[in-house]
Amino acid sequence: MVTSPQSARPGDDSWRGKTVVIIGAGQAGASAALRLRRQGFDGEIILVGEEPSAPYQRPPLSKKYLTGEIGETQLLLKSESVFGEQSIQLLTGCRVTGIDRAARLVYLSGGRAPLKYWRLVFATGGKARPLPESVAESFDNVMTFRSLEDARKIRASLQPGMHMLVIGGGYIGLETAATGRKLGVDVTLVESADRILRRVSCEATADYFRDLHLRNGVRILEGAALRGIEGEGRQARLARLDDGSEIVFDLAVVGIGLMPDTELAEAAGIDCASGIVVDGYERTSDPFIFAAGDCAVFDYRGAPTRLESVQNAIEQAEHLADSLLDMAPSPYSPHPWFWSDQYDVKLQIAGFNRGYSQVVQVPGARAGSVSNWYLRGGRMIAVDAINDPRAFMQAKRWLGNGEDVREEQIIGIAGAAAV
Repeated sequence: MVTSPQSARPGDDSWRGKTVVIIGAGQAGASAALRLRRQGFDGEIILVGEEPSAPYQRPPLSKKYLTGEIGETQLLLKSESVFGEQSIQLLTGCRVTGIDRAARLVYLSGGRAPLKYWRLVFATGGKARPLPESVAESFDNVMTFRSLEDARKIRASLQPGMHMLVIGGGYIGLETAATGRKLGVDVTLVESADRILRRVSCEATADYFRDLHLRNGVRILEGAALRGIEGEGRQARLARLDDGSEIVFDLAVVGIGLMPDTELAEAAGIDCASGIVVDGYERTSDPFIFAAGDCAVFDYRGAPTRLESVQNAIEQAEHLADSLLDMAPSPYSPHPWFWSDQYDVKLQIAGFNRGYSQVVQVPGARAGSVSNWYLRGGRMIAVDAINDPRAFMQAKRWLGNGEDVREEQIIGIAGAAAV
């Protein structure tokens, strides 16, 4: 159980001249480090990343990076020189092997000396969920999609006319399918649930994107569970489905969800439950250890929640930095938003649709634009805005102001758009 902010505050130690160690050099870790400097923290900041790359953006990996529209330099959050200028020590290609909470030490791979911390931050993010071993052994051409290294392998493998099997009908799967078609690849997408986007969107949004992909030549199989993947040596060639059908492919990309990376926290005895449990000030069950981003689970509107988004990684990490310095005026209270680009369509999501009971669809001002508004108890809680930035911005404004928006106000958007 996470303690309250007051009881979690350890003594009267000054933070000046102390050391903060951040495990995870992604969006959350980099944001926390840079925010600490902006807030005047003058101690040592050590940012430890297991990947060999400097902190980079993940969203473009399945889009413009795969197509070759941008290179690796353009993926970087900041140039490495910026971290040096901010006196942030960046340890890349470095794995944390253990944590001694009593001594406040972080142990590193490669024979490096352990790091002594004043405060420790988990920004470990998540790992791509792999296929069960019962479905597929290890094949070189069956790849998960999470990291830059994953994207490099997929990008090197994609060739016009080849057949790619995409496993999973969530956003990463759909974005990968769209990029594949853009590159002239034949694509079959299989989703074990009865429809794509089952976990994250309403039926109307799923219908829109199913139709979009079908029109662009993607073969979509819903309610299609994998029984197994077969091949020779290191190369897979055949996927068998539960209904007995078979799919021959050259490359398979697995996009079936994200697992929060809690291994180190659990080994250190930190409370975890589908993520590293934190309070409203990002404190874990250890008052000297904080967590933010994809790995952190916190109370959002009365329920334990992890938000897998760039927006949350940045905002929660910055709030963490403020909390660490006793500068956060109130608990973290996000207004979530997300986005997905597929073909020439931009989906923008404001709010969190958990527990919705009604969906109101509103046509946009432009041809092909539409917004699906989620209501719970008659009150708007989220929107899926499809090529409709006006609806997205209106929803963000309403949610940010905490307004009690009802169906008649939402329907009024359609009339205003037609003027």
